[in-house]
Amino acid sequence: MRFLEAEIDLDILSENLQKIKEFLKKKTIKIIAVVKADAYGHGAEKVCQEIQNKVDYLAVAFCEEAAVLRQAGINSKILVLFDREVNKVFKYNLTPVVFSLDQAKALSLQAVRESKILSIHIKVETGMGRVGIYGNLLETIKEIAALPNLKVEGVMSHLSQTEDKEWTYEQINKLKEIKEKLNRLGMHPLFHISASSGIIYEDALFDAVRPGIMLYGYNVNCPVSVNPCMQVKTKILDIRRLPRGSSISYGRTFITKRNSLIGVIPIGYADGYFRTLSNKAYVIVRDKKVPVVGRICMDLTMIDLTDLPEAKVDEEVILLGSSGSEKITAEDIADWAGTIPYEILTSLGGKAKKRYIKGGKHVS
Repeated sequence: MRFLEAEIDLDILSENLQKIKEFLKKKTIKIIAVVKADAYGHGAEKVCQEIQNKVDYLAVAFCEEAAVLRQAGINSKILVLFDREVNKVFKYNLTPVVFSLDQAKALSLQAVRESKILSIHIKVETGMGRVGIYGNLLETIKEIAALPNLKVEGVMSHLSQTEDKEWTYEQINKLKEIKEKLNRLGMHPLFHISASSGIIYEDALFDAVRPGIMLYGYNVNCPVSVNPCMQVKTKILDIRRLPRGSSISYGRTFITKRNSLIGVIPIGYADGYFRTLSNKAYVIVRDKKVPVVGRICMDLTMIDLTDLPEAKVDEEVILLGSSGSEKITAEDIADWAGTIPYEILTSLGGKAKKRYIKGGKHVS
C-alpha cells in the first residue's frame, strides 16, 4: 500500500495571484507566471488551466514542459527559459529565451525557413553566473536584433541574492543601464529581472515580474500575504507496541525511552521525503504534531504515536499542510532537512498523486 496524495486548492492559487497583482499596483506591469518543474510540484496542467487567462505569460524551463501544456490545450504565450531546442519552438509556438549568439542565429535560420517572425527574450548576465549574454552586451544584443525574422520582445536577467540589498541594486542598475542604452537606440523591449524574492524592490519591477513560489503560497520575505495551496498526506500503515529500549530503523539512531506506540507510514525517501528528516521532522495526526523517529527508509517512515493512543491504522497523516490549530509548511520541512522550500515542494509534489479542489469540491 503506497499512498502519497497532494491536494491542491485552485481557489487559493488564484487568490495568491490576485494578491500579487494588488501588491504590484501598477497595471502596466506584466505577469510571467513560472510553472516550470510541473508548477513546483503542483501539477502544471491544472495550474495553467486555472491561471492562463489571468497572466500575460507562462514560463517553463524546457520545451518538453511546454509541449505537455500545448497538448493539454494551453494557448497562452509560453516563455522557455533554458533550452537550445529549435524545432519545438516553432512546432509549439513558443517564445525562447536566448542566451547566446549562436542560439539566436539557429533560431533566425529556422524562422527564415518557415517564413515566420519569432519573438524572443534575450537573457543578459548581471551577476547570476549561470546563463546569459556577457561581455559586450550592447553590441551582442544589437547583432541579435539585426538577425532576420527575429523580434526582440524582451530583455531579462535574474537576481541571485535578494537578501543582499547592495548586490541586488548592482544587478538592477546593470539592467537599467542596458535598458537606457537600448531605448536611446529606439529599442523598447519588455524588461524583467524580478522573480518572487525580488518583488520587494520597486526598482526591480521594470516592465514585468516572474512570480514562482509566491503563486504557490510562499512569500520569500515579501510582504504579500499568500497562502500555501498544497497539502500532502499519507495514511498509517501499521502501529506497533514496543517496550522501552526498542531500537527503531536502520542504524539504531532512535531507542525508545518508554513503552511506546510506533506508527509506520508508507512513504520514504523514494517518495521525496528526505532521509535528512530522520529524527527531526514532525507530521500531523488527529490535529496533533507527532515526531518522526528513526532513520527514514526508502519506502517507510516511523512516527511516535505514544501520546496519541487513539490513533488507528489507515488514519490520515499530514506531512505538509494544516489540521486544527497545527500547521507544517514547506519552510518547516526545509529547515528540518537543511534545504529550501522549493526542493520540498518539487520533491513531495512531484511524487504524489494529485487531487484538486475548486469551490470547496474535488474536481477532475
